Amino acid sequence: MFYNISYLFFKLKLTEPSEKAIRFWVKNSDILKLEYCLKYGNYKTRQLAAQGLEIVGNSSSVPVLLNAIDDNIHNVSIAALNALERISPNNELVISITRKRFSWLKNIRDKEESQKNKAPRKYNIHRWERSSKKSFDRVKEQLKKPIR
Repeated sequence: MFYNISYLFFKLKLTEPSEKAIRFWVKNSDILKLEYCLKYGNYKTRQLAAQGLEIVGNSSSVPVLLNAIDDNIHNVSIAALNALERISPNNELVISITRKRFSWLKNIRDKEESQKNKAPRKYNIHRWERSSKKSFDRVKEQLKKPIR
């Protein structure tokens, strides 16, 4: 009963479901609640929901998991890929999943190479040339003069 109330609060965007609530929904195979969490939850909730859908293993949740592959949070998309590999009804889906994983590795390697190939920055601002230093010196000189 309590987990149904927490789901209602989640739908009203008042709170996020706890890990215990998600485990309860996995135990009871509440696929609709898990899919809703995967769509609208925060990153921790989405990851737990994807892992829960993997455990439940229902093939009706494949479209939601396919959308979760392109999530901005890497852990959520990995959990969705793992769930799809376990649930996958056909070989084409597994091939697309492996392509996605290889493209991630390629992007990571490209970023590392671009960081290595970057020339170090040369900063031209010297301590005595900063504008804040100039204005401070100007105010300091004005304070030395007597006030009339």
